[in-house]
Amino acid sequence: MLPVVIFVAVAVPLLIVGFFAMRRSTAAGEHPPTETDAERLRTEQEFEAAERYQEQWREEHKHDLDHL
Repeated sequence: MLPVVIFVAVAVPLLIVGFFAMRRSTAAGEHPPTETDAERLRTEQEFEAAERYQEQWREEHKHDLDHL
């Protein structure tokens, strides 16, 4: 029983720290700290346009995807 308690006492905090470190690095990768508001807005608009195009492409090629 004691090894289980020790494992939980060590593993859980490490998992929590790792999770928050991963979130921080993901957020930093999406928007660099030197990015201005205008650049951030342009990036968001480009992502929205890409998502709209992807939906349009899927509709146009729906018959091709049915064969997969």
